Formats: sequence, C-alpha cells, structure tokens
Amino acid sequence: MLKNKIFYVLLSTVIITMIFFANRAYTQAKNYESINTSLVKHMSVENLAEFQLKELASTLSFGYYKNNKKDEISILKKEAKIAKELSHKNTLYFMLLLFTIVISYFFISLRAFTFFGSIAATITLIFGIITPIMMVTIHKEVEYLGDVVLSFESKSIIGSITKLFENGDSIVAIVILLFSILIPSLKTISLAFVSIFMKNRFTHGIVKFFKTIGKWSMVDVFVVATFLVYLTADKGDVSRAEAEVGLYFFLAYVIISMLVSLSADRMLHRMKR
Repeated sequence: MLKNKIFYVLLSTVIITMIFFANRAYTQAKNYESINTSLVKHMSVENLAEFQLKELASTLSFGYYKNNKKDEISILKKEAKIAKELSHKNTLYFMLLLFTIVISYFFISLRAFTFFGSIAATITLIFGIITPIMMVTIHKEVEYLGDVVLSFESKSIIGSITKLFENGDSIVAIVILLFSILIPSLKTISLAFVSIFMKNRFTHGIVKFFKTIGKWSMVDVFVVATFLVYLTADKGDVSRAEAEVGLYFFLAYVIISMLVSLSADRMLHRMKR
C-alpha cells in the first residue's frame, strides 16, 4: 500500500537523522571531555602554584604584569559550557526522533515496528556504549592553592570495561561485557531477524530466549553500568560525579529494547492464530 510505503520512507529518514544527531552528541560529549581534561591540568598542584604566583605578580605590579593563565581558564570554561549544551541539545533531538519511532507503533504493522524499532535500538545501544557515561573528579581543598584536582576520569561503558581488564578484574569485566554489550547486541539483531523471517520456526525460540534473560539482564545492567565508572575511579578525599549523555542513550536503549521485544512477541502470537 502507498500509505505504508510513505511511512517506511519517513521512518527510514528518521533513522538516518537519528544517526546524524547521535554522532553530533557523541562528538560534543568527547569535546566536553577533552576540554575538561585541559581544565584539570590547570588545577594540578604545580599549575595552581604557578597561577597563584602570577596572580601575586599581577597584584604587586598594579596590573602591569597580566596573568594570561586566568584568561586561558576562562576561555576553556566557556568552551566546556558550549560543548556540554550542544551535546545535551543533540541528545534531546535524538530522543525526540526515537520517540517518533515509538509512536509509529500505532500507525504501522507490528512486523514493521519490530524491524524499525530494532534498528533504532541498535543505534541507541552503540552510542550508549561508546559515549562518555559519567565524569568523576577527585579533588581536595589546599590552603593557599585552592581546589586541587587529584584525579579526573571520564569514561564510557566500553572504557570502564577496558579499565577493569587492565586492573586485573577480568571476571567482572567479562560479566559486564556479556550483559551490557554482547547480549543486548545479539538481542536487537535477532529481533530484526525475527521481523524479516517471522515465519521461520526458529523465531519463536529467539523471542522466548531473550524474554527470559531480559528480565534480569537489562535494568540491572543499566544500574551497574551507571555506577561502574564511579567504582573504577581512583578514590580520594572528595569526589564529584557528573552524568554525561551516554547515560541517557543507554537508558533509552533499555526502554526501547523492551518495547520491541513485546512487539515481536505479540507479532508471533498473532501469527499463531
């Protein structure tokens, strides 16, 4: 039908646009991470001591000697703010488009929704894995110097898993790798397969398998992934954690993957009648 073809073209366009905004959100999130890394370098003991000496020199010279470090830090803070705003803005656009895919459930067949939903879920999962999920800063207030940063880390889920392997926590890393990357990836790919080959006798087993493990693998893994970055960071006197956009991508994946699973299950039940 012409109506269905129009919907499929529109949804294909939505999928492509989602990739565009997701990539922009990822790029800006990485830019925000990079700028903060530069800012943190300025807040080391050595650089803060140098900064305070230059401030003293500027004061004693009645402004004749200018502390350029102050301007550098001010510029970096402005750039960081812009990068953060852009990453959140592009993530919002992505989520609105993802919501469009969800709404399409009421206008297209279950089979089509399962297919487009699984593609959207795969894209969301990929960016949820590679985009920074949390930024952790360990700092301490030092007399005469101010707020000294002792440790700074901003990692994605895949980055956290890599660090666990490097630290020798292989078992934990494998468990997280299995239930936050491998099984979810297989799940979304399998659901796309189900929607294409819905009459194949293996499709029912695929849906049943992922429904069984999905009850305890997805939401729990989301919680684990959220705190994983914090747990793998070096501990200090004071810690400050900031959620990044990768967290929203991963949460969105958890939700849409469950909706697509239910859609696939309902589609196969209807086929049995």
